[in-house]
Amino acid sequence: MIRQHTIDTIYHVGAVHCYSGELGGDLVLFDTGPPTRGARECLRQEIDLARLKHVVVTHCHIDHCGLISWLVQQTGATLYLPYRDILKFARHEERLAKLAELLLQAGFDHKFLEVFRRELDEGEVFAQLPDRFQTVESDLPKHLGLEVVACPGHSQSDLVLVGPDWAVTGDVLLRGIFQVPLLDIDLETGRRFRNYEAYCTTLGKLAALRGRRVLPGHRTSIDSIDESILFYVGKLLDRAAQLTRFPQLEDVPQIVDQLFGGGQREPFFYYLKASEIIFMRDFLSDPDQLRMALEQIGLFEPVADKFLQTAKSPGRASVSS
Repeated sequence: MIRQHTIDTIYHVGAVHCYSGELGGDLVLFDTGPPTRGARECLRQEIDLARLKHVVVTHCHIDHCGLISWLVQQTGATLYLPYRDILKFARHEERLAKLAELLLQAGFDHKFLEVFRRELDEGEVFAQLPDRFQTVESDLPKHLGLEVVACPGHSQSDLVLVGPDWAVTGDVLLRGIFQVPLLDIDLETGRRFRNYEAYCTTLGKLAALRGRRVLPGHRTSIDSIDESILFYVGKLLDRAAQLTRFPQLEDVPQIVDQLFGGGQREPFFYYLKASEIIFMRDFLSDPDQLRMALEQIGLFEPVADKFLQTAKSPGRASVSS
């Protein structure tokens, strides 16, 4: 039996869910919650930490992995991290330097990048990496009976952990929240990670979870995978249609100001919205990828009218690699 543990956070998505259960005779924890006293107390009270054998992380955003170092210190559990997140930790400086190049190309200035970099290095976005860990995709013991499915889109490292009749989905499937596909570097190629292409592939993998109990990272459980996919796609089309109103604007910060109002905002807000805009531009430059992905899972027809209207709108744009 899989048990849900709900922990409050300060983030806009609200409370985060971790999950634990006995698999193959071992106690397993999926995600850890944020690096807060409340999260530590929740895990202490609801999980027998002395028996904890495995900690499996769906993706290394701090609200999901903030206690990885603490758990490694407090227990004898083995920690498993997604492969692409391990690359990010190991090549942190290279990644941030290349990400800065992408943001400069998008129209951000050096002053913004200095503040953004300082925010990333203050430990509020990335958790501290412990000395010992293994890789989810290659090192999970077979007796746990877990299938690991890479579902990038929200981030390039997103994993879904599939059990007999359930799936721990992290931030891949969330009710009523449009997941922002983050702008990032593919450290295997040194170029921009192609979130849009990955997103289209992920839709098919999510459809394969039909009939399973979905255990999401936020909000309540998911009753219908199809309903959630259609919600995401509907939001994507709505926001892409908004973007077509500004065909004359090249600089992403200007578009963010036009869509969300100017004024002082946190650098990470601009990063999130820049990620969204570049993702939408990729869609507008090649809408057929999304259409074919939806057709393959039988979900194009419900959004066909909105899709065709958006895809044919003037002002379709692309962004360089």
